[in-house]
Amino acid sequence: MYRKTYALINNDILENNVKKIKEKYNEYKYYIGVVKNNAYNHGIHIINSIIKGGINYLAVSSLDEALEIRKYYIDIPILILEPIDLEDTIVASKNDITIAVDNLDYVKKLNGLEFKNKLKIHMIIDSGMNRLGLKDKDEINEVEKIIKSNDKLYLEGLFTHFATSGFKDEYYDIALEKVYELISDLDIKNIPIIHFARSLTLERHPKCDYTTGIRLGILMYGYNSNISYSDSFKDKLRMLKREKYLKKNNISESILDSNLAVEPAFSLYTKVISIRHAKKGEIVGYEASYKCEEDAVIATLPVGYADGVNKNYGDVVINNKRYKIISDCMDMIMVLVDEDVKIDDEVEIFGNIISPREVCQNLGVNAYHLYSLISNRVPRVHIENKEKSEVKY
Repeated sequence: MYRKTYALINNDILENNVKKIKEKYNEYKYYIGVVKNNAYNHGIHIINSIIKGGINYLAVSSLDEALEIRKYYIDIPILILEPIDLEDTIVASKNDITIAVDNLDYVKKLNGLEFKNKLKIHMIIDSGMNRLGLKDKDEINEVEKIIKSNDKLYLEGLFTHFATSGFKDEYYDIALEKVYELISDLDIKNIPIIHFARSLTLERHPKCDYTTGIRLGILMYGYNSNISYSDSFKDKLRMLKREKYLKKNNISESILDSNLAVEPAFSLYTKVISIRHAKKGEIVGYEASYKCEEDAVIATLPVGYADGVNKNYGDVVINNKRYKIISDCMDMIMVLVDEDVKIDDEVEIFGNIISPREVCQNLGVNAYHLYSLISNRVPRVHIENKEKSEVKY
């Protein structure tokens, strides 16, 4: 590794997160690890650890992602969450990769293809999100009939996705009832894998009827959605207003705190490459974006917005002390420091002191966005069984 900037991924934490989730939510047979976008940018090297933790199915967004994983993991089932081109289903079946279907016309055409290997299929049901999925009951019944009539097609699963968590709205309840009605004619007991819940809905609601699987995404990566209220007057008032709203709109109660202590496994580090001494009134960065109010010490760090890091992150940590980012470039940021900071000092962008959650709040994004921001030009260093190794992607 030649760059001084790197992401540290703790595979052991991810393994432990899965074990904790399985221990708490132990009513399922299938624990589906969502590893799209290079495992939420943690890198597919983490797959071995989440399998050790108890993941027994993987989910990705494309055939390309599935085939890349299949190079290293021959036996574990892989589901592509989005429909793929008809001609590519032959490749999927050959590599034992499960596809998702979301319209009747596609299934009719699929029925006319010649497969040497059996093709596993999961049917997508539209819960009302209007992104993907079948939303007509008769079409759903017809899709089941067509698949069952072809001995080279196998309806292994059925799933949906909810637009909201139902924490303070009626959409989750409406969506769930809609899905139940849409699938009410299906031979549910002969569909092995039914998965409705994702990380957010898993923590917020009891297990859905019929379901045998859950999809673990951001929760597996250590970012839960617990909401806590204090004993302050303001929080008590907020709780009363919420309860009144739920009752008025006949919205089911949701779980605020799952008491599930998962940990983020992704942290980001760099080193100081330059120390500058600037006089009062001098400027720092492009467009004179910062003007020194007094004599200042400026540290330059080899990480920038091309890596996913900009001055809106707020602070960095050097020698256990916070310092403010004052300017950013494509490949570097500048930080206002003091005489204690030296060249080659290690810098935490986020990790132990500055949490990913804090950075998300500063950027106005969620954890999905934050992890996706960190580009693959940043080297990944993995910890597995307490040993460090660099993995190139």
